[in-house]
Amino acid sequence: MVDVRDGIPYAALIARRNRAGRIEWCLPKGHLEGSETPQQAALREVAEETGIQGRIIRHLASIDYWFSGNDRRVHKVVHHYLMGYESGTITVEQDPDHEAEEAAWVPLRDVSRQLAYPNERRIVRIALDLLYRGSRD
Repeated sequence: MVDVRDGIPYAALIARRNRAGRIEWCLPKGHLEGSETPQQAALREVAEETGIQGRIIRHLASIDYWFSGNDRRVHKVVHHYLMGYESGTITVEQDPDHEAEEAAWVPLRDVSRQLAYPNERRIVRIALDLLYRGSRD
């Protein structure tokens, strides 16, 4: 989710605890529910985890990965979209799973320094390229 204020784009990030109990900043994400499309799920998950409503501008990339669950390996595909802010105030109060401990607007150019995962940093670089037409300084 991106909002532009005074010509500066900001991205909405959330903080979650990893399995070791450390806080990690990441992009909001989740899973499909029922017959949702990936786009519908993305809008719902961002609203739940950050309290803000947005609109999808375009698909950025999909990340396909495996992780270890409690008793098995889990395969996950995450579709990332560039979204524009529409309304709402950033908060984690509406997160039904209470996974997000904090949410914040971060200047898009600084987001990569906060994100815990390299794949998410790659997504931000794609968004920066789109927003700045290839000029990152």
